[in-house]
Amino acid sequence: MAVVTSLMRAQQILMARVEEVLKPFGLTFARYELLTLLHFTRQGALPMAKASARLQVHPTSVTNAVDRLESAGLVRRTPHPSDRRATLVELTDEGRALAIAATEKLNTEVFSRPGIPDDQLEPLLRILAGMRHDAGDFDTGGAPTKW
Repeated sequence: MAVVTSLMRAQQILMARVEEVLKPFGLTFARYELLTLLHFTRQGALPMAKASARLQVHPTSVTNAVDRLESAGLVRRTPHPSDRRATLVELTDEGRALAIAATEKLNTEVFSRPGIPDDQLEPLLRILAGMRHDAGDFDTGGAPTKW
């Protein structure tokens, strides 16, 4: 029980730090993740269903995030050029700029300083990667888990 509750509490602590950094940008972590996903796509746009799959969240969650981001002018919905049933969510220039700025702040405030001594990061990553792999969260293709 102690391992599970400690992992859950550590996640809460990290998420609180992330949310604190994102708040001045008017973003939640869920909205930041969507902006960042779109920023890293080739055209800055994805079908909403594909965004849901890549973020591993329910389609309703993506719809809600898109609604908020669209009303803020950070994304826009466009018809899919070859599939009339699908809608693309597309990053605007404002959304791209905000994603970049928020990422820079997260990198300096949270990601580069997770609150764990540097010499303990590699073993922790190996343990967590093994746990995630065993749960089917990602496939290493048979190669040893390495970050």
